[in-house]
Amino acid sequence: MSAAGKRRGRPALYCSRSCQARAYRQRKRPPVPAPERLTPTSDARSRRRRQIAEAVWRIAAERGLDAASMREIAAEADVSLRVVQYHFGSKHELLVAALHLLHRENERLARTRVHYDPANLRGVLSAMLDEFLPLDAQRAMALRVFSAYYARSLTDPAIAAVFLSDDHPLEELVAGFIATAQTSGQTAPGLNAQREADLLVAAAVGLGGDILHERRTLTDVRNTLDYHLDKIFSPARPQLA
Repeated sequence: MSAAGKRRGRPALYCSRSCQARAYRQRKRPPVPAPERLTPTSDARSRRRRQIAEAVWRIAAERGLDAASMREIAAEADVSLRVVQYHFGSKHELLVAALHLLHRENERLARTRVHYDPANLRGVLSAMLDEFLPLDAQRAMALRVFSAYYARSLTDPAIAAVFLSDDHPLEELVAGFIATAQTSGQTAPGLNAQREADLLVAAAVGLGGDILHERRTLTDVRNTLDYHLDKIFSPARPQLA
């Protein structure tokens, strides 16, 4: 069986399974001071690489990765083909680098949007699930880009190694939150925290894709996710004597 075949749930449409999990954990750690200052040369190089990577994202989101030739990427980035080749030795190197950069961008944005609150674990989980939904232009674009990369990963082991993982960090993080809520009596009795986490993440991933395909509305999807969260966060009622 292939590596993709061993994974649980629906195909990942959004990278945040791993990068968001790291982001949420990092919110509990002291902030790391920013570097003093990048040298002008390295700073300019980073900006140029980012500019080219963003061109890849736009092409992937609008036309798919098959349309992302080096010439098309150069035209979309408004630079010469020689500039693209200078910063990325090959198309494959560029595609992999653009995927890494999008991972980091999504992780950065997740830190700004999701706030860990041990007193409101249901709210934390709801915010985490929102990261799989096209709530704004950035998240809609990211979903489309990762859909394109997922299709490519089925036949490209190098991209699969970046895009997919044998681990399930986000599911494990969600399961941990549910288990924590269980110990304080906030959840329904008899839950399997890991299974509930798998269902929540798989549902959010699939439903986010349905919104992109206009099969469901955002309101409908949020109502569905809230329905399941309500079932999880329903503490046992005391039995009458």
